Amino acid sequence: MITLTGETLDFTQMKRILYKKEQVAASEESMKKVRQSRRAVEKIVREGKTVYGITTGFGKFSDVFINKNDTEELQLNLVHSHACGIGAPFPELVSRAMVLLRANALLKGYSGVRPVVIERLIDLVNKEIHPVIPEKGSLGASGDLAPLSHLALVLLGEGEVFYKGERLPALDVLTKEEVFPIRLTAKEGLALINGTQAMTAMGVVGYMEAETLAFQAELIASVTMEGLQGIRDAYDKDIHKARGYEEQMDVAARMRGYLEGSRLITNQGEVRVQDAYSLRCIPQVHGATWQTLNYVKEKLEIEMNAATDNPLIFDNGEKVISGGNFHGQPIALAMDFMAIAVAELANISERRIERLVNPQLNDLPPFLSPEPGLQSGAMIMQYAAASLVSENKTLAHPASVDSIPSSANQEDHVSMGTIASRHAYQVVENTRRVLAIEAICSMQAVEYRGTDKMAILTKKFFDDGRKIVPSIRKDRVFSKDIEAMSSWLKEEKMVFEPGRIKQI
Repeated sequence: MITLTGETLDFTQMKRILYKKEQVAASEESMKKVRQSRRAVEKIVREGKTVYGITTGFGKFSDVFINKNDTEELQLNLVHSHACGIGAPFPELVSRAMVLLRANALLKGYSGVRPVVIERLIDLVNKEIHPVIPEKGSLGASGDLAPLSHLALVLLGEGEVFYKGERLPALDVLTKEEVFPIRLTAKEGLALINGTQAMTAMGVVGYMEAETLAFQAELIASVTMEGLQGIRDAYDKDIHKARGYEEQMDVAARMRGYLEGSRLITNQGEVRVQDAYSLRCIPQVHGATWQTLNYVKEKLEIEMNAATDNPLIFDNGEKVISGGNFHGQPIALAMDFMAIAVAELANISERRIERLVNPQLNDLPPFLSPEPGLQSGAMIMQYAAASLVSENKTLAHPASVDSIPSSANQEDHVSMGTIASRHAYQVVENTRRVLAIEAICSMQAVEYRGTDKMAILTKKFFDDGRKIVPSIRKDRVFSKDIEAMSSWLKEEKMVFEPGRIKQI
C-alpha cells in the first residue's frame, strides 16, 4: 500500500502503482487539509463572495457572477462542455497515471473539493477502472481541460472506461464495483479539469520507457561493437574523466562492463586505428541523452506533486488567488527536450545498423545475407530504420514554440505541452523499433564472428534474444521479427548491468 500525501510521490512509487497495480490510500493529514479547504469554499458560496470559478463563469466569462443556487449546474455544465476530446484514447496505463496524479494534486489541500471526490479517484485506481480519454484536444494551458473533463465524466457515471481488457460504459462498471457516482458541487468540476495531469501522465510513462530504452541502447550497442570488432580504447575511463560529464563517464563504465572479457572487440591499431563516430562516440552521445533524461525526471517529479488548478485556496480561505499554475510550459519544454534526446539514440543506432549491413564498411557478408544476391538479408531493415529516424525528426520539432490564443484572447499564451508529451512518446516507440533492428543485425553479425568469443553479458543478451528472433538462415517477413524484438524490449523491461541483470 502506498500512501498519497500530495507531496511525496516519486518514480519508484509510480512504477509500483502503474505496473504492479499496488493499492493506494490518502494520508489522514492530507485529508484534514482537504476538509479545511472545502469549508473555505462553502463559506465563499454562503456569503456570496465573487471568486473565480466558484461564483463566476470561466475563461472569458470570469466577470459573470453566478447565483449560489446555480453552483452545481455551473460545475456540471463545465465538465460537459469541456469534454471535447478527439481521436484515439490515451494508452490505458496513461489513463491510470492521470487518475492517480489528479488525486495526488487534490490531496495538497489547495483545491476546495470534498474528500469524497478524492476517494472516488482512489477507488478508480484501486479497482483498476481507467477512464477512456481521447488523446487530442488540449492546448496545455488552463490545464488539460478536454482530457481531464473525460476523466471527470467517469466520476459522474458518464463516459466510458477500460476495465479487465474491455471498453465499457462507465456506469455499468461503477455499478458492478459498487463505486457510487458523485454530484459535483461548488468548484469541484473546475478542480478536476484545471491541471496538467494529461501531459504529466503521458510524460511519466514516456520517461519510464525512455529510461529503460537508454539502458538497452548501450547493451545493444555493445553487441554491435563485437559484431564490428570495435576498439575498446575509446571507452577508457581517463578519456571520459578528462571531459568531466558524469553521465558520459557512466555510459563508458557500463560499456566497459558489458564488454568485459570479450574476444571480439579489439585494441587500437589491431584492425584499424580508430572507429567511426557511431561506435567511438557512444558515451558522448548517449551520455548527453542521459543528461536530458535526468532533467526531464526532475521536472516530472516536481509536477507529479504540484498544485496546478485555479484558483488556489490558502490560509483556511482567507486568501484565494487566481494564478497560472495550470500552465504547462515546464513540462512542454521538458517533453520537447526528451523527444530530441531520445531521437538521438535512434539517429546513432541507425548509423550503426548501416555499418553492420554495408559491405563497404565491414568485412561481413553484404547485408548480413546468408546468400548475397539471391537473398537480400537485412537490406530493407536498414531502410525501415532510416524511415523511423526521419519520422522522429519531424516529431522532435518543438511543440512548445507554438501558441494559439483561446477563450476570446483571455488565454492568449498556451504551452502545447500535451502535444509535446504525445510526440515524445511516439519518438520513444519509434526509437525502440530502431534499436530492435540494430539488435537483430548485431546478433547476426556476432554469429559470423563466433558467439563463443562474446562477453558474458552480451552473450546472455544474445541467447535470450535468439529465443525471440531466430538466426537469419533464409529471407522471411522481417517485419514480424522487428515487432517481436521491439515487444520483448518493451514488455520484459530487461536491463543488463555490469555484474548483474535486473528487471525494472
